[in-house]
Amino acid sequence: MKTEESQRQKKIGSVLQRDLVDILQTAATQGGMRGVIISVSKVAVTVDLSVAKVYLSIFPNNKAAELLEGIKSNQPFIRHELAQRTKNQLRRMPQLYFFVDDSLEHIDKIEQSLKGKDNPIKNPDLLDKHKKS
Repeated sequence: MKTEESQRQKKIGSVLQRDLVDILQTAATQGGMRGVIISVSKVAVTVDLSVAKVYLSIFPNNKAAELLEGIKSNQPFIRHELAQRTKNQLRRMPQLYFFVDDSLEHIDKIEQSLKGKDNPIKNPDLLDKHKKS
């Protein structure tokens, strides 16, 4: 049973999201990754506020796996930097878990399919190959 996020969870999520964007984008730029855009699409905080799941959109997409590994390996530094920025708002810094948010890529694939010859609306025979098994 999924419950609605509390106001506190949403507030902490948005505070973390705002500061994480700045930390990650600065780290990418200083790390010689110019031209890479990292955005934090969502931060979901657990009810007990001990865990924050951070969903990242990374452009260009072919750098996503490499960047995610770098972010995960620098998680203690990122968490410390975040704690410094939010010390007046949070008593305890949640544990951070990072994931690539590929929803934009998924939407783009759907749009491409609808524009191209793989349009399932115009050619319903294609639907079988798109079904998940």
